Amino acid sequence: MAQSFHTTLPKSTTIFTSSTFPSCSLIFIFTLCIISIYTLHHHNHHPPPPSTTLQHPPFSSTFLTSASNHTISNYLRHLTLHPHLAGTTPSSAAANYVKSQFESFHIQTHITNYSVLLSYPLHSSLTVHFSNTTAVPLTLTEPGVGSGSGVIKPYHAYSPSGSAYGKVVYVSHGREDDYRALAAVGVEVKGCIAVVKRGGGMSRNAVGAKAAEKGVVAVVMYTAGTGGGVERGTMLDGVGDPLTPGWGASGRDVERLRVEDSEVLKRFPLVPSLPVSVTTAEMILGSLGGAKVPHLWRDSDILGKFDRVGPGPTFLNFTYEGENKVGVIQNVFGVIKGSEEPDRFVVLGNHRDAWTYGAVDPNSGTAALIDIARRYSLMMRMGWNPRRTIYLCSWDAEEFGMIGSTEWVEQNLVNLGSKAVAYINVDCAVQGPGFFAAATPQLDDILVEVTKKVTDPDFAGSTLFEKWIRNTEGPPLIERLSDVFSDFSPFLHHAGVPSVDLYYGKDFPVYHTAFDSYDWMVKHGDPFFHRHVAVASVWGLLALHLTDDPILPFNYLSYAAQLQNHTQSLYNLIKGDVSLHPITAAIGELADAAKQVEDEMKKMKEEEPKGHVSVLKRRMLNDRLMFAERGFLDSDGISGRQWFKHLVYGPASEGKLGFFPGVADAIYGSKRQDVIQHEIWRVSRAIQRAASALKGELA
Repeated sequence: MAQSFHTTLPKSTTIFTSSTFPSCSLIFIFTLCIISIYTLHHHNHHPPPPSTTLQHPPFSSTFLTSASNHTISNYLRHLTLHPHLAGTTPSSAAANYVKSQFESFHIQTHITNYSVLLSYPLHSSLTVHFSNTTAVPLTLTEPGVGSGSGVIKPYHAYSPSGSAYGKVVYVSHGREDDYRALAAVGVEVKGCIAVVKRGGGMSRNAVGAKAAEKGVVAVVMYTAGTGGGVERGTMLDGVGDPLTPGWGASGRDVERLRVEDSEVLKRFPLVPSLPVSVTTAEMILGSLGGAKVPHLWRDSDILGKFDRVGPGPTFLNFTYEGENKVGVIQNVFGVIKGSEEPDRFVVLGNHRDAWTYGAVDPNSGTAALIDIARRYSLMMRMGWNPRRTIYLCSWDAEEFGMIGSTEWVEQNLVNLGSKAVAYINVDCAVQGPGFFAAATPQLDDILVEVTKKVTDPDFAGSTLFEKWIRNTEGPPLIERLSDVFSDFSPFLHHAGVPSVDLYYGKDFPVYHTAFDSYDWMVKHGDPFFHRHVAVASVWGLLALHLTDDPILPFNYLSYAAQLQNHTQSLYNLIKGDVSLHPITAAIGELADAAKQVEDEMKKMKEEEPKGHVSVLKRRMLNDRLMFAERGFLDSDGISGRQWFKHLVYGPASEGKLGFFPGVADAIYGSKRQDVIQHEIWRVSRAIQRAASALKGELA
């Protein structure tokens, strides 16, 4: 899992008044009433409409009752016998294991290879020079991990090679605000080696870029809470193979940029970096003198162990040598052809590659995916045939930057754009207690309904839904998918496919370390594998609805309500400096289209039992439901990151909003009102496109 740090959206929808936006039209006020009625209905948790009932209820029951924690445990044990970093021989063996399991279930299976730029360490060293003239070489490997284990030495993929000798300075999370706080107390960081604490909304690449901007010559990163473990990770900016930006790296006979090309180089940081354990970081930081820790950082968990930030008097001698080379990665696919609409695809995905053993990240998800395949196979032997086609995808090289999934999406962009119903992602299926979900809003309702049918793994006699709402003290909190931290990114941000991401547990202390092992999972993460069963059940049952429901269970009134909520948050931020009327008017159009579609769906459900609904008429409605998400894409993409096309959910450079990334960039970047207003107009046009697709009519 390529970790990201993101904001949480508000739990409930706020209803506007006419005074909120003086320029709102009466038509828009009326549509807000429509949204309000929907919101009240939604939060009263009424029974699901008929469209959320599977075509073959006995098969959904079979899916749930055929779950097996023992088989999932067995799959995970096999997957984690050896470290399996992408592009290595053990990684190929893991791909073959997944393939053999799919084939044993009599599921059509194939592997697609891609030749992509990968990155591996050759040599690294770090020596600390204290003020008393003593020099201590630091151990960069983790305790208890032998050289014959196959565990790769901690490193940052795509870090430039380099050596540096300089004073140490602590820069907290390495944000602009952190460097500003240091400057305020007279600290000069230029020429220093920075120690950075992971977090604070900063990706590794962003930390490196900011350090280079400030004149730092090398970066040492640590992650709190990992003990003796060291967090590996990628320094690559963006997603996908750097040498084939925008097109699939399929086979050897494909156009590739040179590593020296400016388009490639801009995705790599300019300063070398290394990860270290928190123990090593504490030893270095405890020896610093210089300025006192700025007040801004007083709540840091490491404070109390040191109170100075440097620079010096401690020096570090830093060396890293890495190798970037083209290697072969393998995506594994299991395909269950649809019986009635084989050209409509429901895609389930999880990456398989791991920095080390990968018990949590990602093979808890891989084990769950294999178990879903086993359960589907049992259903097929009982006579089940899915209405639409199911793709079970095991991605490679996610840890290097979502490379396997991105290359496949780029290669199949036209077919996915015209045929993909939804993408359901599970990365770290189980990290610990507590169920979490993120989704595009039209999938909120069906996701909630599915959790009502799955037993909670930690509370006997309770459903997952019942525990979920107790945790949030209100309606279930479904997060959104703006950040780039797993394989849903190419599907949603580039192809506009409605998406879901599911997981159990928020954070775990062995993230990207050598201790992410089967033993850790058995002792801490999920001793009885009941959480694995729960995630697999939600994942597979959600896919069954999207596959078998005659009318797709999408609710765009939910989307309109969420956009309304986002716009209220944006209004509170900008305080009337620019006009939000373009967005509010567009939301009105979407709400009106969504209400029309809801009425159409209701009528069709009433007529369907009488045989009055033609296959073509239903297909046309489903196409409109499926294509509406594509409307939020913009061909020009997000300014400065054109590959990301989604203007509602996508990565903002500052990451402070969690929606409308172009608007966020303009607010926190240029701060020019004309630029902000232009981005608001762009979002409004995207919402209008979605409304038009939902209506299915030309203007």
